[in-house]
Amino acid sequence: MAEDLRRLVIATRRSRLALWQAERVRARLAAARAGLAVELLPLSTKGDELLETSLAKAGGKGLFVKELEAALVDGRADLAVHSMKDVPAELPPGFVLAAIAERDDPRDAFCSARYGSLADMPAGAVVGTSSLRRAAQIRAAHPRLAIAPLRGNVETRLAKLDRGECDAAVLAVAGLKRLGLAGRIRALLAPQETLPAPGQAALGIECLAEREDVRRLVATLEDPVAAACVRAERAVSRALGGNCAVPLAAFAEAHEGRLALRALVASPDGSRVVRAECEGSEADPEALGEAVARMLRERGAAAILAALGT
Repeated sequence: MAEDLRRLVIATRRSRLALWQAERVRARLAAARAGLAVELLPLSTKGDELLETSLAKAGGKGLFVKELEAALVDGRADLAVHSMKDVPAELPPGFVLAAIAERDDPRDAFCSARYGSLADMPAGAVVGTSSLRRAAQIRAAHPRLAIAPLRGNVETRLAKLDRGECDAAVLAVAGLKRLGLAGRIRALLAPQETLPAPGQAALGIECLAEREDVRRLVATLEDPVAAACVRAERAVSRALGGNCAVPLAAFAEAHEGRLALRALVASPDGSRVVRAECEGSEADPEALGEAVARMLRERGAAAILAALGT
């Protein structure tokens, strides 16, 4: 029973951002249960170590969670805290998302010491990003700009920007704010300019499906509105077989029990972008996500996915 829990161990990546996120969950769990000891287990993942290889070539989003899931299986940890945008659309058998916590600002941020926005950048200027989603949307809207790979944690990417490896960088607003780096944001990119990744800015808590004690305790951290939005977005990705090799974006907003979901699939070079949007009930977010995925396929996403081998 959850009432018998006296100690919990949270598996987390070692980056400063991941530790900040795990500490947020640790503090909330400790506050929710008097006498509960909550510890962090920082781990290095292959996604953190392979900094010179694109995620698409290295194996995708699972590279950021496999080591954490291994800690759950062998009993070193009871739960894992993830950035939801890093969690594969399909979890391995035996694992569940026990809660999707509150969501921060889901937008992308434009960072540059030289320019005020993407529109201000001259032809040939270099934008740093290793996100196919961001790169495809920037190429589609600003074909005059060049894209350069930019891997690493938030501080590493900003350091590369400061060294002049690129003229600007696009990063997640939430990560910058969580690290006290909001001052590096030159402009906020509206969803109409770069549609966010599924789950961007939301925290997810994963555990073994058999751990009913952990699931009941962690369920108190669920944010129902954020969870509905993220589950709708992830349903789009799941229905389309989304992975790091597919430039795919999905973003849902809630209003009075309804969800408005927008999504897109693009060719990596930005030459083709297929968009769809629809509204549905907050009570059945997966159905809404699947409906939008069907619309995308019918409008041409199927051909893009086929060309990418998905």
